Amino acid sequence: MTPIREVHGIDRARFDAEIRAAGQPVVLRGLAADWPVVCAARDSDEALVDYLKRFSHAEPVNAIVGAPEIEGRFFYTPDLSALNFTRGRSPLAPFLDRLLRDRGAARPFAIAVQSIPAPDLLPGFTGENGIDLVDATVVPRLWLGNAIRVATHYDLMENIGVVVAGRRRFTLFPPDQVGNLYMGPYELTPAGTPVSLVDPDAPDLDRYPRFAEALAHAQQAMLEPGDALYIPFHWWHAVASLAPVNVLCNYWWNPAPAGMASPYDALLLALFSLRTLPEDQRAVWRTMFDHLVFQRDGDPVAHLPAAVQGVLGPAGPDGLERMRATLLQSLSAG
Repeated sequence: MTPIREVHGIDRARFDAEIRAAGQPVVLRGLAADWPVVCAARDSDEALVDYLKRFSHAEPVNAIVGAPEIEGRFFYTPDLSALNFTRGRSPLAPFLDRLLRDRGAARPFAIAVQSIPAPDLLPGFTGENGIDLVDATVVPRLWLGNAIRVATHYDLMENIGVVVAGRRRFTLFPPDQVGNLYMGPYELTPAGTPVSLVDPDAPDLDRYPRFAEALAHAQQAMLEPGDALYIPFHWWHAVASLAPVNVLCNYWWNPAPAGMASPYDALLLALFSLRTLPEDQRAVWRTMFDHLVFQRDGDPVAHLPAAVQGVLGPAGPDGLERMRATLLQSLSAG
């Protein structure tokens, strides 16, 4: 696969002007090399656990567990009717002790604590470990576990993931490869958005032949403690944690205006209202979306006075509220 481009010594101005503007993933080598938690992880797993326990509390947190038979791959059961792991809760300290204890097991249970806001999981952690590439209002999240694999998925956010401990392999696919990734069930997903059914580490090209085209567009990187990866909005990514003790800290944000409805909800509504129309009607609606939503012809209401542009006008606070009221009225009438 194509190696993901790498940069060193990045600052906020360059990150915004060069990295984000390009819309491509970038490895930020050594971004967090000086974090105290990274230094502890480089010392030993025990030193890492001791460091994390300084901030931990006794309240249980959400965790997931998979049997040894899944070999660390959180996914579906063979018939795709259920997930192959269970959810539970555990205080962090015994979870960390379990990570240490299972290091020598030949076939351990797959265990993970995922996407917990750092201030909730480890109060005080962010005071010693942080980056300045994103706004201070972006709350980092922590991901801890053993040697596990997360199926190829996308996030409705931009993302910087910082490897704190262990090694992680990231395999990324651009959004336009969705048709070659064989998306799984829409309603039942491991973590929110749909995932690819293809195992990128062992793809079955007889069953999923178009995945070969996705591989031709894939980018991959291996990250060590202190390294980070920028993942642009909606890029598909598979993540493999390769060590018995792994920790990731990530930053999610979305620059879209506050107060907007969820595009994910709009997609669901489109599936309900447009997908089964006759082809000639879908073609007409495709033209309308291109004109009004994606504005491929420029501003579609530039010819109208501002006072009568209505829901087609600027999406400021007043415009968004007007759109919301119009939508609710339309749904009520339906």
